Amino acid sequence: MGQHSMTAFEFQGHALEIILLGGAILLTLSVLVSRVSSKFGIPSLLIFLGLGMLAGTEGLGGIDFDDHRLSFAIGSVCLALIIFDGGMRMSLKGIRPILSIGISLSLFGTFATGILTGTFAYFALKLSWVEALLLGSIVSSTDAAAVFSVLRAKSLSLKERIKQILEFEAGSNDPMAIFMTITVLTFASSHASGLMGLGKIFILQWGLGLIMGWMGGKASRWLINHFGIEYEGLYGVLLFGLVLVIFAATSGLGGSGFLAVYIAGLVLGNSEMLHKGSVTRFLDGIAWMAQILIFLTLGLLSYPSHLIAVWKEGLLLSLFLMLVARPLSVVMASPGANLERKERVFISWVGLRGAAPIILATLPWSLDFPKAEFIFNLVFFVVLISVITQGITISFIAKWLGVTVPFRHEFVNELPPDMLPAGFVSIEIEVKSGAPAENQRIVDLQLPPGVLLTSIERKEHYLIPRGRTTIVAGDKIWGLARLSNIESLQEIFGIARDTN
Repeated sequence: MGQHSMTAFEFQGHALEIILLGGAILLTLSVLVSRVSSKFGIPSLLIFLGLGMLAGTEGLGGIDFDDHRLSFAIGSVCLALIIFDGGMRMSLKGIRPILSIGISLSLFGTFATGILTGTFAYFALKLSWVEALLLGSIVSSTDAAAVFSVLRAKSLSLKERIKQILEFEAGSNDPMAIFMTITVLTFASSHASGLMGLGKIFILQWGLGLIMGWMGGKASRWLINHFGIEYEGLYGVLLFGLVLVIFAATSGLGGSGFLAVYIAGLVLGNSEMLHKGSVTRFLDGIAWMAQILIFLTLGLLSYPSHLIAVWKEGLLLSLFLMLVARPLSVVMASPGANLERKERVFISWVGLRGAAPIILATLPWSLDFPKAEFIFNLVFFVVLISVITQGITISFIAKWLGVTVPFRHEFVNELPPDMLPAGFVSIEIEVKSGAPAENQRIVDLQLPPGVLLTSIERKEHYLIPRGRTTIVAGDKIWGLARLSNIESLQEIFGIARDTN
C-alpha cells in the first residue's frame, strides 16, 4: 500500500518522487554552487540560469519543460517576493536625498531605454513598429540583484549616494517596463484603445499600485503588531501570506502588483514591527528561494540551440542597449542632478538586464503574439550577454572609475586575534549622520546573525548596548562579527571596520 501512495501521482508522465528528487537536487546544487559566485565574482543569476539550462531539454538533465504560462506565473510571484524584500531593506531617510533622480531614472529613464531600443530594433532588425516597441519595452528595466552580490564577493563598497540611486531604481523601475509591455500588447490586440485607454492603464497601474501598497503595508503592520500570535515563527509566515495578498489583489484590480509590494516593503521596513529581526531573516531566505526558483525555471524554459540561432541580432541589440540606449537614458533622466561624469558612467554600466525582461518575454508567447518565440529567444540572449559582460566587469569598472570606498581604515586593536571565537573578528563602528541606524533602537536594526555589540562610547561615556538602546550620530561601537558581516554593518552604521 505504501508503495503506491506516491507513485500513483504523475505529472507529465513522471512519477512524483522523480520530480521531487530532481527539484531537490537542483535546489541543493544551486545553493552549493553559489559559493562560486562569492569566490569568483560570477553573478548568482548566471549560475542559476546555467543550472536550469543544463537540466533542460537540450542539457544533461533532459527535462522537457515549455509551459510559458506557468513560467510567467512562477516568475511573477517570485519577482514580487524579491522586490518586497528589497523594499523592506530600503531606508526612507537614506533615499530622500536621491528621490528625484531615482524617480526620474525609474520612470523616464526606463521609458527612454524602451523607446530608443525599440527604434533601433525597427531599423536594424527589420521588425514592425509594434514588434520593435514590444521588444524595447520588455528589455527596458534593470536588475541590480546580481550587481551587489558581485560587489560583496569582491569586497567592494559603492559610495552611498550611488548605491542608493541604483537600489531605488532597481526596486521601482519594473512597473514602468510592465506598463509599457502591456500597453503595446493591448494596442496590438485592439487598435481602438486610443489615448484614453492607455491613460486608464497608466492610472490603474501606478495609482492602484501606490494606494494598495501603502494601505497594504499599514494594514500588515497593524495585524502583526496587534493580532497576538503565540509563536514567533508564524509572524514571518503571516507576512509572507500578506505580501501575496497585496500582490494578487492589486494585480486583480488592474494595478501594478510589483509596485504595490515594493511600497508595502518600504512602509514595513521603515516602521516598528514585532519580531522584525526574525521576520526579516525569514524573508531573506524566502527571497533567495524565489531567486533560485525563478532563474532555474527560466533556464529550463530556454533552448540553447534557439539562442544560437539569434546570436547576430542578439549581439547587435546587446551592444546598442549597453553602449547607447542605457547611457543616453541616464543622461536624459538626470540632466540637473548633482552627479559627476564618472558616476553617470558607472550608473550607465550597471544597467543589467535580469529576471523581469525574461518573465515579460513569456507574456507575448502565452498570448500567441506573432514572433513571440523570436522575441523570447532574443531577450534571453540579451540577458545572458548583459550578465556575462557587465556583471563580471562591474568590480573592475567600479575601481577604475573610483566610485568605491574602502572597507578598512586605520586599525585599532581591541582583542588579539587568537582570543577571538573561530571565524570572528573585532569590529569598530562609527555612526555617521544620516545613516539608517541613527536614532534607531538596536532591536530594530536587523543586524546580521552572529553580530555582538559589546560597548558604546558616547561623549566620553561608555554604555553597555541593550535592545532598547537608541543609536545616535557620533557613537563609537565595539563588538564581534564575522568578516562577511562588515559590508552590511557599514550600510547600517556608516563606517565599520575589522580592527585585527
